[in-house]
Amino acid sequence: MYELKPISKDAIPQAIEKAHHYRLLNEPSAAESICLDVLEVDPENQQALVTLLLALTDRLAGGSTVCAAHARELLPRIDDEYQRVYYAGIICERQAKTLLNMGGPGARFDAYEWLLEAMNWYETAEPIRPAGNDEAILRWNACARIIMRSNLVPRAVETVEPYLE
Repeated sequence: MYELKPISKDAIPQAIEKAHHYRLLNEPSAAESICLDVLEVDPENQQALVTLLLALTDRLAGGSTVCAAHARELLPRIDDEYQRVYYAGIICERQAKTLLNMGGPGARFDAYEWLLEAMNWYETAEPIRPAGNDEAILRWNACARIIMRSNLVPRAVETVEPYLE
């Protein structure tokens, strides 16, 4: 085992900038590592928490199923109620997109359900959003378009008739 080296508090702004950079380069593992280093020094750093959450959801596209659960564990640590609700929607939306891309039995139905859950989170975020911030509306519309464009429908509910003698 290796003992990890701590970063200095003065290095936090630059480290977070680097984490954003690695996310843009599609290297979520590098961004995740940086955020973990920041959180080791400043456990409540809101930028690091959000960037870590986003880096974890970036990894969903690679098939990592554990990342969504880890991202959800971060939500209670986000202080701002709007951001907490908004990012809960982001997690669901990204799970849906991953399912649509990966395919498989029932994936389209599961994706539909994740998109609906994301839309519910975005609707919850809408009335508490900061003035001039329509991100939740934009994301809700994006989910609705995915559902319509992909012709997603709810899973059929099986009805079982009781056997009568």
